[in-house]
Amino acid sequence: MRTAVFSTHKFEKEYLLQANAEKHELVLIEARLSETTASLAADCKAISIFTGDDASASVLEELHRLGVRHLALRSAGFNHVDLIKAKELNMQVSRVPSYSPHAIAEHTVALMLALNRKIIRAHDRVMDLNFSLDGLVGFDMNGKTVGIVGTGRIGAVLARILHGFGCHILAFDTQENEELKNKYGVEYTDYRTLCEGSDIITLHVPLTPQTHYLIDKECIGWMRPGTMLINTSRGGLVNTKAVIDALKTKHIGSFGLDVYEEEEGLFFEDHSEDILQDDTIARLMTFRNVLITSHQAFLTDTALQNIATTTIHNLDCFEKGKTCENEVNLQPDHV
Repeated sequence: MRTAVFSTHKFEKEYLLQANAEKHELVLIEARLSETTASLAADCKAISIFTGDDASASVLEELHRLGVRHLALRSAGFNHVDLIKAKELNMQVSRVPSYSPHAIAEHTVALMLALNRKIIRAHDRVMDLNFSLDGLVGFDMNGKTVGIVGTGRIGAVLARILHGFGCHILAFDTQENEELKNKYGVEYTDYRTLCEGSDIITLHVPLTPQTHYLIDKECIGWMRPGTMLINTSRGGLVNTKAVIDALKTKHIGSFGLDVYEEEEGLFFEDHSEDILQDDTIARLMTFRNVLITSHQAFLTDTALQNIATTTIHNLDCFEKGKTCENEVNLQPDHV
């Protein structure tokens, strides 16, 4: 089956080709999917897209006109797809529900430790032959309270890791995980109590209309002065300008982010020769207590192999007309 693979990155190409084993005719396209590039899917019955691709209503209409009937997402999240329009057009959407919760959880901890122990600043000093320790004081993770917002696959792995550090763990989720409560002492509470009682807050929920700007001026006001905030989930969970204001007053003590609400067209690309046009992220980059990674939390060999394998499996199911366990529920209440 001829399939256009948009936003193909060098780091995933080998894994996709190996998983495909020449079963499908993969048309590897570096460009991201948009109204302008949708025509590249001509003669394709399916496409595969990444997190930064545009699968809005107008794009889906053009793809449908070209004959595309299946969207195989190389991601767990699907907030970049207009699911109502996809259902209206009878276009099937599949995803990779879980590729490696350990990869995301471990990167989350890496951000916490790097911010806490000021690893980047220390490294830069040593490269300048400055071996002073002034200004590099951190804190023991042991005994600190970490608030985990969302205890699905990733949040659950993170809770187990942080339990090993000796952290007290607060959690907020619509469904409580009994194993986390019984084995790791996780205490479920309401969102405000979590914000008020945590030294570190980390986000692990999908982006929906209900979770958009979960971190805003009001909830920042509930936080303890000096709270560390981590976001490795979706950029739209955080009102970045509100966080910048809190960083300026030191109410937020540090901020680690692997995702950014305006990352489209910025992350995954080399802009080293360009003039940065995004004033918000430019301001974030001026803070010594902010650590930004470019949506790389998922980037392990295990995760890439699982993403590729599941994506090809989803394409196989569609081509053979089989029910796919990874099909996205196209009900409006999931949008």
